[in-house]
Amino acid sequence: MAGHSKWANIQHRKGRQDAARSKLFSKLAKEITVAAKMGDPDPDKNPRLRLAVKEAKSQSVPKDVIERAIKKSMGGDAENYDEIRYEGYGPGGVAVIVEAMTDNRNRTASTVRSTFSKNGGNLGETGSVSFMFDRKGEIVYPASAGDADTVMMAAIEAGAEDVESSEDGHTIWCEDTDLNEVSNALEAELGESEATRLVWKPQTTTELGLEEMQKLMKLLDALEDDDDIQKVTANFETSDEVMEQL
Repeated sequence: MAGHSKWANIQHRKGRQDAARSKLFSKLAKEITVAAKMGDPDPDKNPRLRLAVKEAKSQSVPKDVIERAIKKSMGGDAENYDEIRYEGYGPGGVAVIVEAMTDNRNRTASTVRSTFSKNGGNLGETGSVSFMFDRKGEIVYPASAGDADTVMMAAIEAGAEDVESSEDGHTIWCEDTDLNEVSNALEAELGESEATRLVWKPQTTTELGLEEMQKLMKLLDALEDDDDIQKVTANFETSDEVMEQL
C-alpha cells in the first residue's frame, strides 16, 4: 500500500500544479485584457500590453488564450477592474505586498483582511511596508544567453542598472519606467528573455526558520489562491535546508 499512497501524493501534487497553472493563466489573461482596454490593443503601440503578452508567453500561455484576452478588451462586455495594492505583515514580521485586480473592492478587501488574520499576519495601511521595497523592472535570461561579461555589456548599453549572474542564469535590473526600452534593447542583443516584468524588490530581507516559513507559506498560498489577487511579494529569505524540508 505504501506504493499506492506515494502515487496518490504524486497525483495530488500534479492536480495542485495543474490547478495553479490554470489559475496563473487566468491571472495573466486578466492583465492582458486590462492592459489592452486601458491603451491600444496592439502590443507594439502599448508598452504595458507588450510586457503582459511577453510575461504570458514566458509562462507558456497558449497563443489563442492571449489573442482571446486582447479581443475581450474590445468587446462591450469586458469587466472593469480596479487595481489595488494591500500591504501588511506576515508571520515572523515579514513584509507582504499584495497586488489585486477586482470588480468588487469590498469583497477583495474583506477576503485579504481575513486571510491575513487567519494565517498569523495583519493587514496594514497602504504605504506601511512598500517603503521597504523598490519598484523595479526585472529581466531574466538563461545562462545560455552568454557569459557574465557579455550580458553585463549588453545590459549597460541597454540602459540597465545592475546585473546578477550565476550558473542558473542572469537577472537584469532597471528603473520601472525604463523596462520596455531596456527589454527591447536586450532582446535585439541577446534574444528573447525568459521573463520581463515589474516587481517589488526588497531593500532588506528577514531570515526565517522552518516553523515560521511553514506559517508564511500558508499565508502566501492562501492569498495567491484568490482569483482577485494578481501578485504577492514578501521580503523573506531562508536556508536551502529549510526549503528542502518544506
